[in-house]
Amino acid sequence: MLNKIIATSALTLVTFAQAQAVDFSFSGNIANHNDVVQIALTLATDATNVGVWTDSFQSGINFDPITAVWIESGSDWLLLGQKDDDTSIAPGQTGFDSGLRFANLNAGNYLLTIAPFNDFAQGILLSEGFLFDSHIPIPMSDWCQPANHCGMGTFYSVHLSDSIAPPPPVPEPETYVMLLAGLGLLGFMARRRKESAV
Repeated sequence: MLNKIIATSALTLVTFAQAQAVDFSFSGNIANHNDVVQIALTLATDATNVGVWTDSFQSGINFDPITAVWIESGSDWLLLGQKDDDTSIAPGQTGFDSGLRFANLNAGNYLLTIAPFNDFAQGILLSEGFLFDSHIPIPMSDWCQPANHCGMGTFYSVHLSDSIAPPPPVPEPETYVMLLAGLGLLGFMARRRKESAV
């Protein structure tokens, strides 16, 4: 069972409306190294190209966050994804910010969690808890976060949007061959033109 102190923005309920782009932001502060923020969301309709990301690390001013997304599964929550570091989701992310990208999310109830690194979920169900559940809480001002430094700030800022740009497509090898062939042809034509002018 979770013996977490849940941060103040826990259980905020938001409903997506697919007719327009959705962009929600949540922020607050945590007190201890083993706090886990929980934000409940309801998707009224299916959503595509959904991004969840933090921009609160601010190059080391605040703690290094882990972001996770869960879907309601009976009386528990099933883990859809958990990420420590990913600064490629949206502008404004720095250093160790985190994020997740989903091509599709079906209508239903979801939970976002934000925890300090390395307080990872211990299984695929929320009821299985987090790595720091059994730790005696350490105030953030006194805690030395692994892979970072001591006295990390307590602020978190997490965003959820279905209007983020999809990642750029990775060109197929054939595309590179065509590009090189085209550049070679242009170079050949320019050289012939130069030779003709002499």
